[in-house]
Amino acid sequence: MIRLGEKQELVIVKKVEFGVYLAVSFEDAAEHVLLPIKQMPGNKGVGDKLEVFVYRDSKDRMIATTHEPKLCMGQTANLVVAQMGKFGAFLDWGLEKDLLLPFKEQRGKVKQGNEVLVSLYIDKSNRLCATMNVYENLRTDSPYQAGDRVRGRVYELSDNFGAFVAVDNLYSGLIAKKELYGNVEPGTDVEARVLRVREDGKLDLSIREKAYIQMDADAEKILSLLDSYEGALPFSDKAAPEVIKHETGMSKNEFKRAVGRLLKQGKIEIGEKTIRRRNS
Repeated sequence: MIRLGEKQELVIVKKVEFGVYLAVSFEDAAEHVLLPIKQMPGNKGVGDKLEVFVYRDSKDRMIATTHEPKLCMGQTANLVVAQMGKFGAFLDWGLEKDLLLPFKEQRGKVKQGNEVLVSLYIDKSNRLCATMNVYENLRTDSPYQAGDRVRGRVYELSDNFGAFVAVDNLYSGLIAKKELYGNVEPGTDVEARVLRVREDGKLDLSIREKAYIQMDADAEKILSLLDSYEGALPFSDKAAPEVIKHETGMSKNEFKRAVGRLLKQGKIEIGEKTIRRRNS
């Protein structure tokens, strides 16, 4: 069976003026695919085998190519958005016909020139399309251990679980809600720390440092924020959690811990509805 979206070795069963027809075998020659003459190696003839990739051309006909695609079925890859269209985004994947990323398969904002992490799937019309839901195609055999630093791309957010991350754009990772920090959106590249490797090989991640390091970082962030407000924040540690999160990216508890450290160091003073930087 000829497999759409995959590289495979097929045999040349017939030569014609405009190319060659390829099949799994001569016995299965009724199911064949065309390799255009311009991609035909000069030293090959009927009975020889070729490794090709099979996709659909601009007229939705199955066609073979000896060109190397940037993405095959079961893989993930970063592809550039070549243009936006009526039905979605068209991605450059190294072949003559761009790959469609339908609107319903997009996560976050997708614009021309963006680089998006995608996988392949076959839609209801038996056409190859891209999806940003790459979960099923991420590997669970990473070389990482607890404590390692990693980089990855957030590809989906869940209110229940947190942020799903493709580590190295290859491996399955999750930043749990309690470990999220700052404004993280689909398409965001993050640096994270591996908290643990689960039994199934998936990685639990954190973008927060260990508590004592994070508190110092949060305190510095508050000082920078105070400077941007000319020395006085228009809210205190008694503000609503939503206000604190919006203004600082911290939870209320994180904010209060950092404020407490700054107060102890004598760098700020707290009013009923304000926090001011003390002049040194």
